[in-house]
Amino acid sequence: MPELLLELFSEEIPARMQARAAEDLARLLTEALKPAGLVPQNLRTFHGPRRIALAAELPEATTPVAEERRGPRADATGPALEGFLRSTGLTREQLEEREGKGGTYLYAVIRRNGRATGDVVAEAMPPLLRRFPWPKSMRWGGTSTFTWVRPLKRILCTFGGRVVAFDLRQGEDDGHGLAASDLTEGHRLMAPGVFAVHSLAEWESGLRARKVIPGAPEREAMIEREVARLAAAEGLEVVQDRGLLAEVAGLVEWPVPLLGGIDDAFMDLPPEVMRTTMRVNQRYFALRHPDGRAANRFALVANIEAVDGGRAIVAGNERVLRARLSDARFFWDGDRQQRLESRLPKLAHVVFHAKLGTQGQRVERLERLARFLAPLVGADPEKAARAGRLAKADLASGMVGEFPELQGLMGRYYALHDGEAPEVAEAIGAHYRPLGPGDEVPREPTAIAVALADKIDQLVGFFAADERPTGSGDPYALRRAALGVIRIIRENGLRLPLADVIAEAFFGYPAAQGLTADPEFGMAVAAEKMNAGFQPPAGSAQPPMVAAFAAGLLDFLAERLRVQLRAEGARHDILAAAFGARGEAGGGEDDLVRLLARADALRDFLSTPEGADLLAAYRRAANILRIEEKKSGEIPATVDPSLLALAEEVTLWEVLNDIDVAVREALDAERFSTAMTVFATLRGPVDAFFEKVVVNDADPALRYNRLGLLKTLRGAMDRVAEFQRVEG
Repeated sequence: MPELLLELFSEEIPARMQARAAEDLARLLTEALKPAGLVPQNLRTFHGPRRIALAAELPEATTPVAEERRGPRADATGPALEGFLRSTGLTREQLEEREGKGGTYLYAVIRRNGRATGDVVAEAMPPLLRRFPWPKSMRWGGTSTFTWVRPLKRILCTFGGRVVAFDLRQGEDDGHGLAASDLTEGHRLMAPGVFAVHSLAEWESGLRARKVIPGAPEREAMIEREVARLAAAEGLEVVQDRGLLAEVAGLVEWPVPLLGGIDDAFMDLPPEVMRTTMRVNQRYFALRHPDGRAANRFALVANIEAVDGGRAIVAGNERVLRARLSDARFFWDGDRQQRLESRLPKLAHVVFHAKLGTQGQRVERLERLARFLAPLVGADPEKAARAGRLAKADLASGMVGEFPELQGLMGRYYALHDGEAPEVAEAIGAHYRPLGPGDEVPREPTAIAVALADKIDQLVGFFAADERPTGSGDPYALRRAALGVIRIIRENGLRLPLADVIAEAFFGYPAAQGLTADPEFGMAVAAEKMNAGFQPPAGSAQPPMVAAFAAGLLDFLAERLRVQLRAEGARHDILAAAFGARGEAGGGEDDLVRLLARADALRDFLSTPEGADLLAAYRRAANILRIEEKKSGEIPATVDPSLLALAEEVTLWEVLNDIDVAVREALDAERFSTAMTVFATLRGPVDAFFEKVVVNDADPALRYNRLGLLKTLRGAMDRVAEFQRVEG
């Protein structure tokens, strides 16, 4: 098939936008060609500092089509006929009359001839480019309303080696005079000037000959390989940073890695400070010794092959880095002139969120919640509270003001400088973790307490203020916070009563802030849960609305856990069933470790023949109960033994009573596999019951007694798992 080649050549595109722009270009073009029946084959995209491009194979022309549409009855007039004619573009005389079921109907036969693919592309491109979804766009020069991320200079578009002719004019708007051609440009400095291409092979080879590597993955690989080679030659290794690697690959068209040196006077700065300074300000790669010590060398990537081998480039970058590190030293030395705790009053003037008070008020909550969590995770309450109090203090430091990426890490350094306990300092440094899927979770108990306090306070506050994530956005990173809580609990095997912890965090928003005193605060989540039929556990120490609020947030955590387990290959419906299990007090499960153990046992049980048969019986019982309760209202789980008329229902009732104690003991001891095994003994009696017993007996007393027996069966099984949530 002929080849389509499209390149949009502009001034420098921000590196963070390039990959998404190439994806958007491929998506928009595919969507634009779809109505014509054209589907790009072997589609490839390219992106770099000055261009986004794609290549694909397409047929020479679209396929002729004939489409039939049935319209109104043949004797139709007025709006029905007029609307049908309008939609088809035909006249009444061009319609056919055909006999059909119920009478004679009008049919339109619409024939479309094939079109040259080049014409279809030429027609699709101008509106596509005018609506291109850059995160930010600009206008430049002249009076055109056409916008692009940076001034667009050229459009290369060929199909089958010939130019696809189109331009960006729109009425009186000249579109900056931009029109498609077969011209592109090489490297700005090493190979200036235009050249013509007519195929992807010519384009790639022509660019390489003119010092441009068109593919971002190839540029990344070149940078990674060459920087590692230069470092290894000096006995060093590169501090891995995939994000920086991708960004630098988006800044250069012809990568030339070089090594520079760092003055020894700066080597006493924290390595994180040096790395952040180099990364954020200069896009340099940090190097280290094999034992992990920071090296006094750095790697940079030039975009030109200098005649002096890059000596002048390196010298210039070393001068810039000295100035940057001098600024960092100023903040480092200045911040240590005062104790970390002395910065806390400043946080009273920093707003955390308009509905949730200041960072100073948040510090009070973290101190309180960390103290509450400490004995639950094996930490010292006083040390946990102290770490919670100091966790946000570095937000008022000069270093974090300059480099927000260092919050927490700088707090750790300043706490150690102030003589705080090592556990307190480590907890301050680790309380934001995990920052992402690849980040380690805190392991030391004090750090665990503060990290959980930070994330749970965040979740509780924003849920209480009804600032929950939506399908289109999560501006406060609550999904990440929830996954952080889940990972900390799972990877440390923590046994936490999450409902109580959430309630404690909720009470941490004192009435003095005008929050819990407001009847609306937190009630949206609680009301949804109450309206869904939530009943607080019997004997719960929490007010009903607070218990409902906690249950609503637990639902969110459960959903995030299901997402995580699904990514790991687990069955999310098994987890949902285990989470829905109802204990003696009627409350749902809030211990994630116990929940996962229950889910594993349920998965194993359902994989057996007994488990599959019992699940089928459960569904049958649940369906009967649902139908009858829809007719007659709630059916109590009570059975009158004197009304058990048939041997099969007597047997089922006796087996239910016999296994009740064994199931309770197994669940209390968290022997979930044992509980499942006990339930397996129900298989025979349940099968016999449904085979021999007519539940809907004509005698109302017998009918309701048998429905009560089924309700008892369902309730007994729901103590282990909510089987109705199991799919398949």
